[in-house]
Amino acid sequence: MERGRFITFEGGEGTGKSTQARRLAQALRDRGINVVETREPGGSPAAELIRKIILSGAAEPFGPVAETMLFFSARDDHLTTVIRPALERGDWVICDRFIDSTRAYQERAGKVKSDLIRSLERTVIGETWPDVTFILDIDPETGLERARGETGGGPDRFEDADIEYHKKIRTAFRAIARSEPGRCVLINARKPADDVAQTVWNEVSLRYDLDDEDD
Repeated sequence: MERGRFITFEGGEGTGKSTQARRLAQALRDRGINVVETREPGGSPAAELIRKIILSGAAEPFGPVAETMLFFSARDDHLTTVIRPALERGDWVICDRFIDSTRAYQERAGKVKSDLIRSLERTVIGETWPDVTFILDIDPETGLERARGETGGGPDRFEDADIEYHKKIRTAFRAIARSEPGRCVLINARKPADDVAQTVWNEVSLRYDLDDEDD
């Protein structure tokens, strides 16, 4: 059986990643493709427990290295129990955040050493890299306004950081997009959601020879 496709959505707070991930998943299902929707941190029962620890800020006092180890622990379980089995079945996996968020938030903004991140990537991710990554780009002020307006339970540990932190995140994601143009597609997330969804679909349909009918 042909391996499924692995697509990730990345970006700072309030870029619309979750919305666009859902829209792409539905567009693929409408064309008869089996899709697994998931997210990070989280995506599996064990990883969801770690997610609660991270987003609550409970791990923050232990420093960025400890937090990074928690992210990779969650990712290891997520890959083992959800992502790899789905890809082996031939399903497409669409994930809201993956390794590029670790590179942006922990490595570049949190200043965790690159050597540690690369070592963990080799050990945990191995060959299971996204086929395509959509990086949604928006100015941090607008993104945070959106995110805080959508969060019913109040801001999480990352949304609550200061604006300079979020500027670093944006710069990091843009640098990642430039460094891996074959995998990463940078999209202006200030555009209407329908326009962003169409851009995503155009890219996916072109890469994987899918039809171009409207969603």
